[in-house]
Amino acid sequence: MGKRINKPLLSGVVAAFLFAFAIFFLTSSTSAQQNPTMDGIPAKVATDYIHSVVTASREFYAKQIVGRLGKSISLKASENWEQENALPLPAQFLKLSAKNSNDLGIGLKIRLLSLNPINKENSPVTDLETLGLRGLSKSSTEPFTWMVQRQGMWTFQAIYPDVASSESCVSCHNTHPKSPKKDFQLGDVMGGILINVPLSNVPLTEKGISGEGEVFMVPPQIVSDYVHATLDSDRHVYTEYIVKRMKAAGIVEAKESWLDENALPLPAQFLLNTGLAARRNKLGLNFRLISLWPISFNNSAANEFERNALVSVAVNPLRPYLGKTKRGRNTYFQAIYPDFAVSQACVDCHNSHPKSPKKDFQLDDLMGGMVISFPMKK
Repeated sequence: MGKRINKPLLSGVVAAFLFAFAIFFLTSSTSAQQNPTMDGIPAKVATDYIHSVVTASREFYAKQIVGRLGKSISLKASENWEQENALPLPAQFLKLSAKNSNDLGIGLKIRLLSLNPINKENSPVTDLETLGLRGLSKSSTEPFTWMVQRQGMWTFQAIYPDVASSESCVSCHNTHPKSPKKDFQLGDVMGGILINVPLSNVPLTEKGISGEGEVFMVPPQIVSDYVHATLDSDRHVYTEYIVKRMKAAGIVEAKESWLDENALPLPAQFLLNTGLAARRNKLGLNFRLISLWPISFNNSAANEFERNALVSVAVNPLRPYLGKTKRGRNTYFQAIYPDFAVSQACVDCHNSHPKSPKKDFQLDDLMGGMVISFPMKK
């Protein structure tokens, strides 16, 4: 993720305009960036957001990539996906994405666990992890949560049920020679998704020592960074290990009309469909892509805050543009992160699309921004 961030190459005229405009609004109207950390988000809510993204991404991948293309063009998903020019299994997709976000060094850690693992690396390593896995039930979406202290730092940990969401998951576990359990069915809890959120510099209360996630608060900017890292890691894995590999092997390409053409969704479409799936959880978390040069009107900046943000991240693409907005009686934290052309498919689509207002994108150019918003605690 961070490795791919390169400052976009803009024409001299456009760059000068953006810089001048950015200096104007950053010096004349800074209300959006004042006190960007604001109040905290409960740790349990933060892990709910992250889990929502993780499960939404895997759900879309399992159903619309593995399931749909397995039926339409006989594209298989395999444990040995690298050797067989196949798709990674949904669990492998999650592990690849988790490794990418874990390696960023921002404190967030995501891991798959099971009491019946094929790979011993997925076994629980503490008594609390074992207890949490045993307490999970497919009839409940609530995680098992607790607090741990390591080297003077408190960490909030939550294990969410990992439910068999596709036939490929069930088939792999039931037929694998190393699987200790061979009678899984769709909908069964196969293990857990462990999410670790560090709580450094967070004061503890007597009530909080019990590990209740409502007690411990995480700064909203940190929460949005975690959500962005998860989203960007999902898209990175999809782009590098699915879109690019499948095209290089001559198996299938990514196209805008992916449903009609039995193709892969473009990376931006993968992210947007993940967003639609995540909204069904009704947590208040929203994310979408916006641009100064949108193909679709739906991807235009919705207000002055978003327009200012797009100019800001074009001038300084190293950090997001932060602020808060009002919707009715509710206050929302909002962060806009720079969004770059991560694959040639993105570039080709924008440069050739009849509705695209900009047709000279190159790889790693800034294409717009990723908006992440969620409600502040009342």
